[in-house]
Amino acid sequence: MTYKEIYNDTIDERILSTVSTQGIRIFFMPKEGYSKKYAVFSTDYGSIDNIFVPIGARDRLEVPEGIAHFLEHKLFEEEDGDVFEKFSNIGAQVNAFTSFNQTSYLFYTSNNFYTGLEYLIDFVQNPYLTDENVEKEKGIIGQEIMMYEDNPGWKVYFNLLKAMYHEHPIRIDIAGTIDSIKAISKELLYTTYETFYNPSNMVLFVIGDLDFDEIVRVVNKAEKEFDLTTGDIERIIPDEPKEVKDRLVEEKMTTSMPMFYMGFKDADTGYKGRKMIKKDIVTNIILDMLFGESTEFYNKLYEEGLIDTSFGAFYTCKESYGHSLLVGQSNEPETLHNRILDRIKLPADEVLKEDDFIRIKRKELGNFIMGMNSIEFIANNFTDLFFSGFMITDYLELLKEIKYDDIIRRFNSHFKEENLSLSIIRPL
Repeated sequence: MTYKEIYNDTIDERILSTVSTQGIRIFFMPKEGYSKKYAVFSTDYGSIDNIFVPIGARDRLEVPEGIAHFLEHKLFEEEDGDVFEKFSNIGAQVNAFTSFNQTSYLFYTSNNFYTGLEYLIDFVQNPYLTDENVEKEKGIIGQEIMMYEDNPGWKVYFNLLKAMYHEHPIRIDIAGTIDSIKAISKELLYTTYETFYNPSNMVLFVIGDLDFDEIVRVVNKAEKEFDLTTGDIERIIPDEPKEVKDRLVEEKMTTSMPMFYMGFKDADTGYKGRKMIKKDIVTNIILDMLFGESTEFYNKLYEEGLIDTSFGAFYTCKESYGHSLLVGQSNEPETLHNRILDRIKLPADEVLKEDDFIRIKRKELGNFIMGMNSIEFIANNFTDLFFSGFMITDYLELLKEIKYDDIIRRFNSHFKEENLSLSIIRPL
């Protein structure tokens, strides 16, 4: 069998890759001596992909919000069995998730891996959809949506996304709305499936003490024959203004104390790959330097009772969006908001010291090296990075390249008052 090999001598890890008969990209990281084996089968398709041109069509199609998540649920239903029970019977755990940008199906086990891999390929590639089971699923997902609507932690987050974004579909709950899922039909699900679950849009990542030849043999045997193949799928994301939609949004719900999400919307979007991942790393380092637990600022806020241990800050981005979030609980969220603003208005070289940058960068290097000893860490990060146009084996070198000047430039361009929205959930 012919395959490609990527080797990183710094972390002493290699990734083997090939393409299945039907076009699935297969990646394998050997981990000799590890008892756990892990496989993630993913499609480059998430909840924001609601406007696209279906394979074989010329005109664009707009599908109901929540259809990606709905389809994930339906793939676990088989005509003659239960997917969870099949995996349980071989001692394996199976799961799935839908995010804004991808849908992944995964399983892990210490035994019977190749049987589990065959099951994984089989159930993901053989949707069983009927008018009856689609209607039944609407009731199940409708209850899930209502449950999240009653969850203040979920609500404060999506209220913030709606405040930051005018048009971008990231402002819509991944599961959709009660009204949007009513419009989902068997036919729309099949059209969506045939476009986004086409093998050329999918990636299988496997990690563990396994044989690559056997992995490929199982995939080639189990995979379904597809008539249509495609390159890049044409996806349409609405134009999004750079400024935030609303500066403040508030709501009252059943909660013991006020919850808040603050978000700095990123105006610097429209690209992926190495440049985007570098921006991600740089921004998260800045957030640690500004608001991390080791900072004097954090400890002062904590001592004053403005934050508690729920407080955290992180940045997330993809090609069409990005935002830095500060989250937690506070009895005085507006006061905290003002203190955050005061901090970002200080000169960059006053609030971001080079010694702190060196320390935090060193910590991030250590965290990544430790993470490469975890099968879960690698499996969870490989596909997300791959769909962003980046290989996990290049991460350490990119992190090493980041300079203090990168930190200063990014701080000055991103952390501005006009980019900030605040979402608050107050007790009833």
